[in-house]
Amino acid sequence: MSDEIVITTLAERPELLEKLQTFSGGWPEFMRHDPIGNTLMGRVPELFPEHCLLALEGDTLVAHGRSIPFVFPDEDRTELPAGGWDSALQWGVADHRNGRRPTVASALEISIAASHLGRGLSHDMLAAMRQNVAAMGLDTLYAPVRPNGKEDAGQPMTEYIQQFRADGLPVDPWLRVHVKAGAEILKVAPTSMVMAGSLDEWREWTGLPFDHTGEVIVPKALVPVHCDVEHNHAVYVEPNVWVQHNL
Repeated sequence: MSDEIVITTLAERPELLEKLQTFSGGWPEFMRHDPIGNTLMGRVPELFPEHCLLALEGDTLVAHGRSIPFVFPDEDRTELPAGGWDSALQWGVADHRNGRRPTVASALEISIAASHLGRGLSHDMLAAMRQNVAAMGLDTLYAPVRPNGKEDAGQPMTEYIQQFRADGLPVDPWLRVHVKAGAEILKVAPTSMVMAGSLDEWREWTGLPFDHTGEVIVPKALVPVHCDVEHNHAVYVEPNVWVQHNL
């Protein structure tokens, strides 16, 4: 990491909230329409500012990361949820509301400015997140990783995560970042995010016609989008991959 980049938290620099809120992370448009994410992700800086990491180069925000603490396991949470990212958000906000003392945390996002991609900043941000969570007395950081190196939407995620390079590391760049940092790949979260909309909304989000019933391949979608012309809707159910960092 460049010596000019400083990683801090929103709790330490609350005046940077607006920069965090307006940071463009390069998500495809259709990914911005997960109802749970739209309802709860904006509350993370408010409820958990100490879990919001900010990477600054001078006065410029060049990366950020968010995690969320929750209770796991307990009598009602015996396994990491199939709902992945959505469930982590729901558990964290619910536990905060109910005054429960968290025992673990989950990463929610690490986002790098386009100008700073390829500089190793993702490794630095993940290391900072691990250190930050450990400093709060939590001994495990989970992450429902979005393996955005997956280019074949028709390939099952369970098969994709079994692909490794000659050096034994995952072929997927984001999974590789986590494994290099010491994480273990656990399992697929098959319903980690859900985006549903009318066909007009999907046309607006993607620029595609959405004019036939069946599977639609959308650029940057990890699996096909299910389109139903007769009922005028399409649904994208994204699988992510649970990994575990022991801190």
